[in-house]
Amino acid sequence: MDQTGVIAGPPKSPWGSVAPSAPSCSLADVMSEQLATQLEEENHDFPTLPDPSLDPLSVDLSEAETTSDMVLAKMLQLQFDKEFDDQLKREEKKFNGDSKVSISFENYRKVNPYEGSESSEDEVDWQDTRDDPYKADKPVITPRKGFTGKGKNITTKHDEVVCGRKNTARMDNFAPEVLVGDGLGMDLKLSNQVFNSLKQHCHSEQRRSARLHDKREHSTAEQAVDPRTRLLMYKMVSSGLLENINGCISTGKESVVFHADGGSFEDLQVPGEVVLKVFKTTLNEFKNRDRYIRDDYRFIDRFSKLNPRKVIRLWAEKEMHNLTRMRKAEIPCPEVVLLKKHILVLSFIGKDHVPAPKLKDVKLSSDDMRDAFYMVLHMMQVMYQECKLVHADLSEYNMLWHEGKVWLIDVSQSVEPTHPHGLEFLFRDCRNVSTFFQRRGVGEALSVFELFNTVSGLDISIGAEENEAEFIAEIVALEKRNEDHVQRRGKKNFPVSMEDEGPPFKPDADD
Repeated sequence: MDQTGVIAGPPKSPWGSVAPSAPSCSLADVMSEQLATQLEEENHDFPTLPDPSLDPLSVDLSEAETTSDMVLAKMLQLQFDKEFDDQLKREEKKFNGDSKVSISFENYRKVNPYEGSESSEDEVDWQDTRDDPYKADKPVITPRKGFTGKGKNITTKHDEVVCGRKNTARMDNFAPEVLVGDGLGMDLKLSNQVFNSLKQHCHSEQRRSARLHDKREHSTAEQAVDPRTRLLMYKMVSSGLLENINGCISTGKESVVFHADGGSFEDLQVPGEVVLKVFKTTLNEFKNRDRYIRDDYRFIDRFSKLNPRKVIRLWAEKEMHNLTRMRKAEIPCPEVVLLKKHILVLSFIGKDHVPAPKLKDVKLSSDDMRDAFYMVLHMMQVMYQECKLVHADLSEYNMLWHEGKVWLIDVSQSVEPTHPHGLEFLFRDCRNVSTFFQRRGVGEALSVFELFNTVSGLDISIGAEENEAEFIAEIVALEKRNEDHVQRRGKKNFPVSMEDEGPPFKPDADD
């Protein structure tokens, strides 16, 4: 190849354009004053390079000349440090992920994060207010507290302002539901006393909420049921016993009553409209429940106060047996369809999804009210003498008016006259009935003492002053004698047994 056309020239530098080399000169020329003056004039034309002692971050190196190796090295080092910091950020984010506990690589970064102004809010200290538009124009005054003399300008962690701001920042850790402000224009400071009070209150509320949630999940609340009860109700619908459950129609201290449409189930005759009486699985609202069932000889061997769920099932079974006795004696009362654990399926007293009104709410004429009194008197006599039962909670709240008759409901607490407190319960029923009908203007209504003797068939003397305390004292003495007599006879000689009392009832394996 012919290289005659190649023009020799100075070698190219990879660092940029290179100034032409100065012509060589002798030592005498160098020492001459004329050459020194010429070099000084030529130096005024060169660009002024940045001071190598300055921080490379504070100098805009993009506009400087790159003819100096030092300047170029600093530019490359700065670019390398930024890339290294970016890689650290990615590794830090990848390593921490969504974890609440994070590890920071802040100490390994090359560039100060506060100078780049690219750091997140979490990397900036909560006391830093340089970028706060509401505080930028306010001077920072160092509080003078805690020290005197030479150290009067020293601020420690116990300072009131510093500690107050720190308490405010710590509120987000344990009480996110407490609003402490968004930080813009609000310099909220919580004292230690207020902070500790709020912390204790929040922890107490969290524990109370957890207890209520646990109680709601494991017990039947008002107008609601627990998961076990919902499962039983669902099985009744899926088996065809019920067409659907329409909703709650009544609530009480011991149970919740739901209206449902009856279906067909094996050989059972299910009415068109029924009610589900769901006994509450908590004893908080009816704590003296065991008083009515503990001394009942029918359940004395199965009573267990330590197992509330079994007590509730016995309570439902007891109402089933009591209603069956009353139906055999032709007392107007709901008919038992099925008993499943603590759910009792009964016939509906009402029409077209409208329950029959209570006797306290219905407005009757004087003749109908007088007839209602005699109906109640007759039913109390039949219950006591034929069914061997005392209602124990008889009042205008547990009597319904339907089709021109009085119907009795809620007999789960009913006991037999041989119960240690049976006569006391009967006297209380007589007091409620007599008081109600006398207030309604029924002149034929008997007094509480006459009504008690008429129903029970006893002849307890009534003094001229009709002292209720003396009357009750005689009743208690009579109950004591009857209890001793019953203990001598034994429970096997009771006149009424539990055989053939109630519809099909199949206890589960866990019963």
